[in-house]
Amino acid sequence: MSILNQKTILKEIKFSGVGIHTGLKSNLKILPSQPNTGIIFKRIDLSKNNLLFPKYNNVSNTNLCTTITNEYGITISTIEHLMGALYGLGIDNALIEIDSPEVPILDGSAKEFVKEIRLTGYNYSQSPIKLIKINKNIKIQEDSKFIEVQKSNVSLNIDFEIKYKNKVINTQSNKLNVFEDELDDIFNSRTFCLYQDIEKLKKLGLGKGGNLENAIVVDNEKILNKEGLRNNLEFVNHKILDCLGDLYLAGYRLIGNIKCSQGGHYLTNKLIKKIFSDQANYSLIEIKGKNLPNALSNINSLKSIA
Repeated sequence: MSILNQKTILKEIKFSGVGIHTGLKSNLKILPSQPNTGIIFKRIDLSKNNLLFPKYNNVSNTNLCTTITNEYGITISTIEHLMGALYGLGIDNALIEIDSPEVPILDGSAKEFVKEIRLTGYNYSQSPIKLIKINKNIKIQEDSKFIEVQKSNVSLNIDFEIKYKNKVINTQSNKLNVFEDELDDIFNSRTFCLYQDIEKLKKLGLGKGGNLENAIVVDNEKILNKEGLRNNLEFVNHKILDCLGDLYLAGYRLIGNIKCSQGGHYLTNKLIKKIFSDQANYSLIEIKGKNLPNALSNINSLKSIA
């Protein structure tokens, strides 16, 4: 079966853990789903009005995580690491059942999601994949922070930069091609915070489930986690993971060049909203054909469907 076809997982996968912000126990299942259904969340702790669709226009909060809300006020938060795993692995369709208002943080990265999905394997359909191709350059700037997307014919590139006054984190940047590059360093990179910000988080009612097992904590010039960093760019790589997950709230994978400095959930969501504010900004396409000689390089196989 061609990799141009939509795929889901082969069988059910289970995860359990706590929500990093709520501190509540959370049980989550990823289940196979039919072609063209996309990613759907279902709050199984609720008996009705419990379906949520991870789309940019359903985002209700971007403070330290991405929260989606349906028309009945039902929420699910911290979806970005799971969504980043699904995006990076090319999962087009899945039903995600969860018995809590927050996705379990696990180890603070997408590592466990990716590991279990790879072990389970994939089920390919007969339906061609769909993508969103950027037609116009768009930029969102707020003071020194910005995110922009430029046209690309064949790939999704992310060029991300962070700047912190903290000497351990400092300024980091990384650039990658999502469809061609090895993404394990992105998947394995954990969320992080400054030790001096922990009390602020608690006063806001956040970070109740956070600890050194699921987050990197930096205290002045020292990393408090005994094992240290998993890779030299773990801080910026985690931001790229967040960005990847938030970009999937466009509904499909993107073809474009993303460049971001000091951004986060809020700016990424604002960019997606800007893209969809004008139909001239993008094309919804599906790939026809049986071969993909290089990541989306057979541009003649792209057929506009919108």
